[in-house]
Amino acid sequence: MSGHSKWSTIKRKKGAADAKKGKIFTRLAKEIALAAKLGGGDPEGNARLRQAILAAKAENMPKDNIERAIKKGSGGLDGGVQYEEITYEGYGPGGVAVIVEVMTDNRKRTVADIRHIFSKYGGNLAENGAVAWIFSKKGSILIEKKSISEDKLMELALNAGAEDVREEENEFEIITEPASFEAVRKAIDAAGVKCLEARMGMIPSSTVRLDESKASSMLKLMERMEDNDDVQNVYANFDIPDAIMEKLS
Repeated sequence: MSGHSKWSTIKRKKGAADAKKGKIFTRLAKEIALAAKLGGGDPEGNARLRQAILAAKAENMPKDNIERAIKKGSGGLDGGVQYEEITYEGYGPGGVAVIVEVMTDNRKRTVADIRHIFSKYGGNLAENGAVAWIFSKKGSILIEKKSISEDKLMELALNAGAEDVREEENEFEIITEPASFEAVRKAIDAAGVKCLEARMGMIPSSTVRLDESKASSMLKLMERMEDNDDVQNVYANFDIPDAIMEKLS
């Protein structure tokens, strides 16, 4: 299993998404609020806000929560957004490249926390630019294999402007350029095919294969990063063989 989309699969198998629904809603609300602050509260004219709302709806975030976050970001509620966006880069066990996107109101606290997590699990915080070159911003749409044939999905996705369709163990992953993401997602929805996940993210151009010991430490590092209140997204280019993944699950 390679990092990126596979991390989402791992979380679903562990049931972590449901257990941490409150944390997920908080993270989504922060993104919606900041998107509204930066680009206005109308999703029709604000692509980032539009994508944030889609992500929130995919997690079944209540409509009232979404509207409250938009109002907070656009100045319609007291306590306006004071968050700062920062991206940290580092290395995990075995030299895995890691990107951590945070939204914080206290830069010193956050960098100390991120550095500690890297160190505790056999990694280290690096300088800006150290690993960013390995990743590209892309759209990723995960489809359950049993819901559609590969040939039909390939035709549907590529005709809508997708870049590639990749086959994983139990899923297909559609990769798109950022500009094509919404069009491809709408085409998938219109065809009645259910998405397991659809999001913009950082996709690595190469991966690092890990043995069992390093894989265990890498997954713990990812979990601790995700648990941090300031962390919005974590991306890594690890590759874990299926046999090892089964043991660790």
